[in-house]
Amino acid sequence: MKRSNLAILFLTIFSMFFTANAQWQKQNVDTKASLRGLSVVNQNVVWASGTGGTFLRTIDGGKTWTVGKVPEAEKLDFRDVEAFDANTAYLLSIGNGETSRIYKTMDGGKTWEKQFQATDKDIFLDAFAFWDKDHGIAMGDPVNGYFYLLRTDDGGKKWYPLPTDKMFPAKDGEAAFAASGTCIITQGKSNVFMVSGGTQARVFRSTNRGNSWLVSETPITKGTQGSGIFSIAMLDAKNGVIVGGNYEKPNEINNNLAFTKDGGKTWTLGKGLNGYRSGITYADKNILVAVGSSGSDNSFNGGKVWNNLDKANYNSVQAKDNSIWTVGANGLVGRYNNPLDLVKLNQVE
Repeated sequence: MKRSNLAILFLTIFSMFFTANAQWQKQNVDTKASLRGLSVVNQNVVWASGTGGTFLRTIDGGKTWTVGKVPEAEKLDFRDVEAFDANTAYLLSIGNGETSRIYKTMDGGKTWEKQFQATDKDIFLDAFAFWDKDHGIAMGDPVNGYFYLLRTDDGGKKWYPLPTDKMFPAKDGEAAFAASGTCIITQGKSNVFMVSGGTQARVFRSTNRGNSWLVSETPITKGTQGSGIFSIAMLDAKNGVIVGGNYEKPNEINNNLAFTKDGGKTWTLGKGLNGYRSGITYADKNILVAVGSSGSDNSFNGGKVWNNLDKANYNSVQAKDNSIWTVGANGLVGRYNNPLDLVKLNQVE
């Protein structure tokens, strides 16, 4: 048997063993909020956010959790959180007009500063992402024919709208999904990617922090209000993955996964996910985890083969430093629990 074939067989056996023993370790968190925002800082520090103005934080890897509500924001739905350490985090809430807001804490959630509040009733923020703790970009549904984009270059002291002259216009019925905080992501020092759904399923990309854009078509299902791309993850500047489907048909498995090897210029359809997925993450070049309202899946060979983990109701997933977390409906928080260190799997060539 050739070495390459032996490696594939070895990896397949490992994958079957890991999948049989892998599970989500559910966390004991005192909240019933629907959680969609998730930010993994390291193995110990994790933030999450959701309905009812709720935010969560652990600084000991999930042994204990702090649950809080942002003052005077109890009716807001925080669909995204971006954190940088145990003390510094940003929250983004959704909704038309004044309910679209951005807050920041620098003391672990004891106090929050409201940095942005929309005044235009047509503005509806979906998610945001950061290159570092001072430089970030927020995405909203189209206003006057273009996706609404905000950027900060000073830690949120000022959020300003980006001009539209070098953007591609949104098409009729095209929008973004505030489902997991990952319809827009940053990569490297200046790259940014955002994805769309509805009548379209496109990937927009910029190499200069949103000053100018390119756009690509994808094979992800589209054409209805509930279909399109819901999440994007980039392994590096060239290799990435998108997931989605139709959240109104959560068990449908067609055209819900695609990959790029050229920085988002072209996308190739994949298969193997067990339904609509609203979140996707790379743990490393081989290990991916996808989640959605109909369950979760993992892959140990870069997305070639997928294994179904369960049928629970998840919204978001994120990995960092070999630590993988997920959040979902009714206060669900889970940590991926494997019998072996994920690093060991990476040594299989």
